[in-house]
Amino acid sequence: MQITVLTLFPGMFEGVLNESILKKASEKNIVSYNIINFRDFTESKHNSVDDYPYGGGAGMVLTAQPIFDAIDHVNTTGNSKKPRIILMCPQGERLTQKKAEELSHEESLIFICGHYEGYDERIRENLVTDEISIGDYVLTGGELGAMVVIDSVVRLLPNALGNKESAPQDSFSTGMLEFPHYTRPADFRGLKVPDVLLSGNHAEIEKWRRKQSFLRTLNRRPDLLDFNNFSDEQKKWHDENQVNK
Repeated sequence: MQITVLTLFPGMFEGVLNESILKKASEKNIVSYNIINFRDFTESKHNSVDDYPYGGGAGMVLTAQPIFDAIDHVNTTGNSKKPRIILMCPQGERLTQKKAEELSHEESLIFICGHYEGYDERIRENLVTDEISIGDYVLTGGELGAMVVIDSVVRLLPNALGNKESAPQDSFSTGMLEFPHYTRPADFRGLKVPDVLLSGNHAEIEKWRRKQSFLRTLNRRPDLLDFNNFSDEQKKWHDENQVNK
């Protein structure tokens, strides 16, 4: 996958992309990163990329020309498939695991990170394929949001994680929250690991994990569940949970 980021602050990405899984994925040639300062494409004699909005109002708006030209430059680098162009925007679709999984199947992603009051609407209407928000709040710019999306996508790429089973078992990947985990020692300060996990009975361990995942979702994020689609097993766990409350 090729990931390109259009930003006015390329230095913000240096630490994030050069650590942990994001760095390892690049070293394995699973992904390549291209960070572009779109100010380099401005035709303004003052080297500016923003201007006052027509009709008045507070703040400055990013102009269309530098971003259009930067996208044109990226699109001439030989990609075999048209890239997804993602606008980081508080008005966008909320980032979910499903969205990250969808984007992980693409060959090329381009992120546009804005600043100031907003974008010239022609950027949104004529370039962008996706608008993404990481939450119902406003950040200084789109860079931090883009980093979150990039991390959520890259870790899903084949061989990016050390264990190929890790990503499919993550919270939200199954539609429910992940089950609890324990490691050595089995008894820490009198706090013991559930006996079933020490039993060696893989069928019972799998059943325990299904139940814990379901109950954790039921108690913490019931909005993720649809009672009408519960299995008989889940209905039993649901009823037991109600009695024990």
